[in-house]
Amino acid sequence: MLAVAAVMAVWLAWRFWQERQYRRRPYVDPAYLDWPQHEPDPALTPVHRVALLGDPGAVATDGTDPILNLLESWQNQTGPAGTVVILGDNVYPIGLPATHHPGRGAAEARFNTLLDVLGRFQGRVVLLSGNHDWHKGRPDGWEYLRRQETYVHEYLPTAHYLPAGGTPGPVTLQLTEGVLLVVMNTQWWVQRGARPTGNSKEAFRQLREVLAANRHQRVVVAGHHPLYSNALHGGKFTAKQHVFPLTTVHKRAYVPLPIIGSLLPLYRKLVGAAEDMSHPRYRKMRRRMLRVLQEFPNVIYAAGHDHNLQYFHHRAGHYLVSGSGSKTAFVQKGGRATFVHEQKGFFSLDFYESGDTWLRTLEPAVAGSLAPAAEVFRLRLHPAPVSSPVSTSLLASFARHVG
Repeated sequence: MLAVAAVMAVWLAWRFWQERQYRRRPYVDPAYLDWPQHEPDPALTPVHRVALLGDPGAVATDGTDPILNLLESWQNQTGPAGTVVILGDNVYPIGLPATHHPGRGAAEARFNTLLDVLGRFQGRVVLLSGNHDWHKGRPDGWEYLRRQETYVHEYLPTAHYLPAGGTPGPVTLQLTEGVLLVVMNTQWWVQRGARPTGNSKEAFRQLREVLAANRHQRVVVAGHHPLYSNALHGGKFTAKQHVFPLTTVHKRAYVPLPIIGSLLPLYRKLVGAAEDMSHPRYRKMRRRMLRVLQEFPNVIYAAGHDHNLQYFHHRAGHYLVSGSGSKTAFVQKGGRATFVHEQKGFFSLDFYESGDTWLRTLEPAVAGSLAPAAEVFRLRLHPAPVSSPVSTSLLASFARHVG
């Protein structure tokens, strides 16, 4: 036991030292370190822009929220040729409670603050639902979801709340010529208790049909749950969480449980809570979704759920996690990720008439500022990611070999 404890202590110390080197710093895959040298032609204007903002449910209500100020700045620059997609978890901690619930006042204040900013936008607004909007996935979550949807329709009638009634989807929305948004209600697959009638296999069959019929367009598929993640819901934990596992539930719960504490991360990685990628319901949904998406190159899949910014380019598909709308949490560098950052912010997709699509990372400079921070990552997604020195040299080597 002493030997096991010593090995664990050394491993945790090593992990902690590693994490200290990159926590809260942007990570970019070495193959894309030349990204600052590439940018869209400043003389061209996007024909449409899409802001992808997830998990804004804990925004400040006093007008100082850095993300809402940044979003409003983006909205003012974009004008009517744009769409804001809110990727779920719109109200923390349990969605929108009934009017007699003691948490209703605080929930309304936060939600109204978000809706007021969205209401000043000249473009289109789309809201999805996440597990917190479904009462954290509890059996009465469908009731919470329908209450929130009704509230949005009354408070902001021009907004789209999709898919309607908590159905699984897919639902399509033509954003502009050549750009299509497809919305999936991923919470439907992992929800416990009552949910609207639907057929899991039929939903994916319809998604396949939609993507097949729109190969000529640039397609963004939006859902709350990520399909790839280097963060909590993907089974990644900090060294601190192995020693103080209760901090995953409450950030100040510093109850030391060394060795025993490692069982919780192990459980979350292998078995998973209902909102984790390893949970059987989530795993099944993810596997089927990927099976469909991987048939159609260059589809962009955008999600929230994990409270950070992540981009993966895998099997010709683009996978985004844009869930740091009001909170941040640990994200591990490397793996399949091209870019990760433990920072508040959101991704923007800029679509050009030429067929180019640029991914931009937008982060606030300081609290309350209307200006963005210096850009930490951008990439051309369509027609293909910009060649890096690594990929270029590999192609040249292959060409010489063939020649």
